[in-house]
Amino acid sequence: MATGTAAVEAPPLSTAWGDKAQASTLTDSLRGSRDRLTVRPASDAGWRRTAARPLCALRTQAEEEKGRPWPQPLVSHYARYFRDGNRTEYEGLVAGRQQRLTRAVVMAALAERDQEDWLDEVVDGAYLLCEQSSWSWAAHDDVFTRSAHVVPDRTHPYVDLGAGEVAAQLAWLDLLLGDALEERAPGLRKRLREEAHQRVIRPFLDRLDWHWLGLNGDVHNWNPWIHSNIIVAALLLVDDPQVQAQTIARCIEGLDRFLDSIPADGAIDEGFAYWWNGAGRALEGLALLEEATGGELNADLPVIRAMVAFPHRMHLGHRWFLNVADGPARAHEGLPWNMLHRWAVRLGDSEAAAHAATFMDAQPDPDSRSGLGRVLTSLTQASSSTARSEPSKRVQLRPGWGTYLPSVQIMVARQTPGSTNGLTLAAKGGHNGEHHNHRDVGSVVVAVEGVPLLVDAGQPTYTAQTFGPDRYQIRAMQSAWHSVPAPFGLEQGTGPGFTAVVLQEPTPEEPTLALGLGDAYGLGHPEQWIRTSLLNREPGSVVIDDRWNLPAPPPEGTPDVDITYLVAGTVSVGQDATAAITSAGIPTVSSPVGLRLRWKPTTAVVLVDEWHLDDPLLSDIWGDKLTRLRFRMPAENRASGAFTLTVEATP
Repeated sequence: MATGTAAVEAPPLSTAWGDKAQASTLTDSLRGSRDRLTVRPASDAGWRRTAARPLCALRTQAEEEKGRPWPQPLVSHYARYFRDGNRTEYEGLVAGRQQRLTRAVVMAALAERDQEDWLDEVVDGAYLLCEQSSWSWAAHDDVFTRSAHVVPDRTHPYVDLGAGEVAAQLAWLDLLLGDALEERAPGLRKRLREEAHQRVIRPFLDRLDWHWLGLNGDVHNWNPWIHSNIIVAALLLVDDPQVQAQTIARCIEGLDRFLDSIPADGAIDEGFAYWWNGAGRALEGLALLEEATGGELNADLPVIRAMVAFPHRMHLGHRWFLNVADGPARAHEGLPWNMLHRWAVRLGDSEAAAHAATFMDAQPDPDSRSGLGRVLTSLTQASSSTARSEPSKRVQLRPGWGTYLPSVQIMVARQTPGSTNGLTLAAKGGHNGEHHNHRDVGSVVVAVEGVPLLVDAGQPTYTAQTFGPDRYQIRAMQSAWHSVPAPFGLEQGTGPGFTAVVLQEPTPEEPTLALGLGDAYGLGHPEQWIRTSLLNREPGSVVIDDRWNLPAPPPEGTPDVDITYLVAGTVSVGQDATAAITSAGIPTVSSPVGLRLRWKPTTAVVLVDEWHLDDPLLSDIWGDKLTRLRFRMPAENRASGAFTLTVEATP
């Protein structure tokens, strides 16, 4: 019977699994789960195949550090976040401790001799984590807001990304080395369980006010990252079947909220870099649930297929990816491409599988920075005959003309379909209330031969300012340092209301994205500034056309109307309304590439500003500097006018 109210669809896991995801049912389906996991204890015969792998970098580093003092995070390091905003000193020491422990665990599992020495290394590292006053990172702990203290409060553990990572790491090492550890250090396994229960499991079950649960409708990457780590801890460190089932049932509810927030096109507004610690973490948690329940919880769902396709859709070429929001333009080393490949093969997505396989081949050894669980999974899958797709079945890195994701208004278009040859244009609309938002509505990125030269700066080193009220005083987050207009010198506003309106969507035949940008600047109407970004495959050019009809300058503005482009490499501005850009100065680019810029009206004044990079997260990507080209409109074109930039590859 019709009620007049539209039915609300249940979230995807609830729809697919129903009562199977309830604690009462999970108690039975999880019985014996430890024995069903792909990652096996070190005593399993399968590890003998893994022991034959050289693992040169991991072995070398582990042997060099064995017996030396462990990284020691101190209270002065923890307190720095509350005093001066520095979060990397403490987090770096904690990460160093955990990465060393990961390497020691692998060495102990593979050791044919000196295993007792490696077990001692594991015991010491694990016990140091048990003794660590806080598993959360200072930047997340609420100790200061609750009490104005700058030291951790052991009686009020805060469950954050760091706490989840430690709990999962201890759980994985218990699975791999548990019996050997009990023999070497009786009582350690009991301590691991007590600490995980007190610091993570109990607070997770007792409280529903964790912001990352997504109960208020704001679901971001913390949700799957933490929930998936808690699943690991519950499976491997919780011995009470009822508590285990209750914990995992709540984790499933949380993951369901995340999956329910994913749009039909699979887009992640946090971008490619955060996909790995958001959607990627969800995929890992779901795979583990399926293994643990013997296939009872099967996650072959449409939303999963869409998520798996996202990373290769953002690919520009080589290790370069479109980096909207907080993220580097070049992919990190050590990403778990094997996880993505496994899902793509299972779902029959040959394009995603081929793309992932290419990156797997480029990094044959696991990286301890990715975490113990990912390292062990990688080693396990690498020893399996299904770890790679057949070379004859592989396709090029990015198939097709490109992609358009309407939920985030992102277009990636290629001059040569199925190849990085020639030009690639990426254009973004969206809004300024996105997760990890930069004021980048209307921005463009242009790559040649897969190397971006008109760029998005990306993520600088995080500090207290990064996620505080002064976030947009950071240059990398400002629209003034993105490739967007600046009518009356205005910055874009912050919040979902400062948005783009799509006026024309791209198609494979006509890769053109037209956006109304007026609302992004609070001008009053979206079509007071229209930006059209298009790729001409023949003869091979990118055209960004801006047209505007503006009201009077607001009090906070200036008389100037500028259009900004951020450039990497080396820039030379000519006298004939042209400029040349080459890749000279960009690290890792061995084969030089270049672009030629032409613009109209030729009377626009070109202002050149250099951004000298002293942040290693930026300089490692771009080199010593980025350059901002500001095209200032002549007086007669300020109130109403047009500006066209044409971009071509140079021979």
